[in-house]
Amino acid sequence: MPTHEQALASLVSQLALSFDGAVLGVALAYAAVRSLLKFRASSSALRKIRRAPQLSVPDLRALLNYNQSQTSHPNHHEQQQQEEIVIVHGIVDAKSAVDSNWKSFRPHVLVAQESGDKAVILQRTQTCIYNEWKGFFGWSSDLRAIFGRSLREQESTSLRTVPFILVEGGQWPQSDYVVVNMDGSRHPLPLTTVYHQLQPIDASPYTFLQALFGHEYPVGLLDEEKILPLGKEINAVGFCSIRNGIPEIKSCKDLPYFLFDVTKDQLVVDLAFKTKILLWGGIVFGSLSIGILGYAVVRNWNRWKDWRQRRQLQQPSHSTNDEVNSQSQIPADEEAGDVADGELCVICLMRRRLSAFIPCGHLVCCQRCALSIEREGSPKCPVCRQTVRSSIRIYDC
Repeated sequence: MPTHEQALASLVSQLALSFDGAVLGVALAYAAVRSLLKFRASSSALRKIRRAPQLSVPDLRALLNYNQSQTSHPNHHEQQQQEEIVIVHGIVDAKSAVDSNWKSFRPHVLVAQESGDKAVILQRTQTCIYNEWKGFFGWSSDLRAIFGRSLREQESTSLRTVPFILVEGGQWPQSDYVVVNMDGSRHPLPLTTVYHQLQPIDASPYTFLQALFGHEYPVGLLDEEKILPLGKEINAVGFCSIRNGIPEIKSCKDLPYFLFDVTKDQLVVDLAFKTKILLWGGIVFGSLSIGILGYAVVRNWNRWKDWRQRRQLQQPSHSTNDEVNSQSQIPADEEAGDVADGELCVICLMRRRLSAFIPCGHLVCCQRCALSIEREGSPKCPVCRQTVRSSIRIYDC
């Protein structure tokens, strides 16, 4: 792994594990909430698609005429709203084929530039491919290059559509058809790739300078052309209605699909699998976030209690230290003088042992050394290494 990638990974890991993993827990909680919200939307869409009837073009007109006849009855209004979402199977054809405009001998269709195929939807995408090099001076593409790439426009897409319909195969002239309304639809389209070519970009002096100083430089241009050809069998799921006596289907924003080239059963299986993945992903991310956040809260709570306890212990220590410095509480003959070796302080080896530590109870230090130990950040007994809360003066009668 390059040096800049190691530094980036180390920075991300330190940020995620900061505050004992609280940042990572919040990120996992956000991912869990997003997964559960998507699971809710996907489950609702799955129920609607399962309830939606799959009809051919002639059957759709009969169903819409029946629903229109029942509109005046108020008891059937809610039933009509539920039956609006249907799945229609048909073959793609240009709307100009049924417009009864015999003056136009050429149908209003799109023609692919490279392959010459006729279509009703034409999408052309050009993607610029970049390459990286550390450069002659050893400069690497760090975060600046990463964010610069995201801001740079690498792909340009043009989408052209013409009005088209779905018809029943093998019938001419087409008496029954459904107009496909693409207004406001942002759903994926069942397009067919008819052209795919990668063209290299010739190097220039400016490209050499970009590579020399470690900047990204273009190396190729990927040109793709996708179409929805005439005569392709597809399915459409959405709201159906009759406008000016002509059936029309338009997309539903609550559904993840509008036009697709698989069967209803395959669509239901794929959507059910996606729903399960979102559910279990939300459960796993939520459980991990709860565990990590709980651990972070407990750790920080214990640290705060330890810090508060040390502050409380330091306050009486300072007041006791002032009393010791005044030398009004400790007689001189008890602090120094002829002291046996077994009664000397283990810290200074000069004064008598007068203070016992709490809670261990060891009497091994003079009062001055005991107070100095209490003022430490993590006071411990010099004999048993147990945490010291305070000390007490021992008087010999």
